[in-house]
Amino acid sequence: MSPSALARSATRTLVREPDGGVVRRTTLPSGLRVVTEFVPGVRSVAVGVWAAVGSVDESANQAGCSHYLEHLLFKGTTRRSALDISAAIDARGGEMNAFTAKEYTCFYARVLDADTELALDVLADMITSSTVRAADVDAERSVVLEEIAMRDDDPADAVHDLFDGALFGDGPLGRPVIGTTASIQALSRRTVHAYYRRHYRADSLVLSVAGRVDHARVVASARRAFAGLEPGAPARRTPAQSAPAERAAADRVVLGARTAEQAHLVLGLPGLARSDPRRYTLAVLNAVLGGGMSSRLFQAVREQRGLAYSVYSYVAGHQATGGLGVYAGVHPRRLSDCLEVITAELDAVAADGLSGEELDRGRGQVAGSIALGLEDSGSRMSRVGKAEMLGEELVGLDTVLARVAAVSADDVATLAAQLFAAPRTLAVVGPVDDPAPLAFAVGG
Repeated sequence: MSPSALARSATRTLVREPDGGVVRRTTLPSGLRVVTEFVPGVRSVAVGVWAAVGSVDESANQAGCSHYLEHLLFKGTTRRSALDISAAIDARGGEMNAFTAKEYTCFYARVLDADTELALDVLADMITSSTVRAADVDAERSVVLEEIAMRDDDPADAVHDLFDGALFGDGPLGRPVIGTTASIQALSRRTVHAYYRRHYRADSLVLSVAGRVDHARVVASARRAFAGLEPGAPARRTPAQSAPAERAAADRVVLGARTAEQAHLVLGLPGLARSDPRRYTLAVLNAVLGGGMSSRLFQAVREQRGLAYSVYSYVAGHQATGGLGVYAGVHPRRLSDCLEVITAELDAVAADGLSGEELDRGRGQVAGSIALGLEDSGSRMSRVGKAEMLGEELVGLDTVLARVAAVSADDVATLAAQLFAAPRTLAVVGPVDDPAPLAFAVGG
């Protein structure tokens, strides 16, 4: 092995936790990164393969290809049929699934520690040796089209895609991950297979394993299981692919008119990139604004005025930008009333920040949700795998909690004033066909 290959194979300890947990990373000579977290006191292991490809990597005529391919990698390999793949994990009482996001795709399995090598082998087989047969492409096309139809039949789901398109514009970041009926119907086996070969290469993949694991054994298994992986990386993502596209001011209110009992809305604005150091401040702000039953929006919209059953706020972070949105489902006749309350709360936080009690509650909520969310091997696998895939800083839980505790009232007030001063975007799906009465919500 050459000196450069030996250097790439060196193992590095990334994090040591007080409870005995440890995160280690090894980069194999092929470029595949292997990250493990030993979690004391568990018998389960979660195995994930993260690919640095998502909907932002698609051209307009490839829309939905990343998600389509996610489906197809379960359809069979040169060694296993689709039934063999699912039965291998089912027979051990495990679970296996996958998901596609705007900037990455993840395939994962959760099994008992004794079955770690099996889960790793099955996932590696899917990633390296899927056949992507023409018959499977045609059969799965109908499944994906049904998934799009299911999304379209659920206004509470469809409104988020409509909002992203309005907020981020008609570019890669604004397109729905799932694609469109037209784009899925147009994708050929040749296009999907070429996309697979271009993006599923060694340097673009991370193997993440968490639970009762031994790092050296995982690395040895990965060397064998991923031996057929093609070396090298796909073309690097350009900044423009993860940045918002230009959009007209008139597009700040967008409607998806349809017959329904409710109007589903998302009112929001640009947020922070996922690596922004102010992300902890934004998490506290979001918790107080609409992150639970004690939040401002829940109290003002539901408890005090009875305008909606479901109302919440959320944040999304991407490589170059992000978003903050407020969702509610309301009777169409009360849509304007609900928007008035939401905008009033946004304006109040921007003008006055949070009270001391709200700040304490928000910090506690964020800290607790982070700590409790890491109580199982699956969430641990996701944390270390996603951080490695996206090039994010990986620190111990105590450090994360300390950063949350350090968020001050001034930090929140400054960020709220900055973010909430930006032009707002409103998406509504339901029996609404005139945007003019709603323009006040975006400052029009």
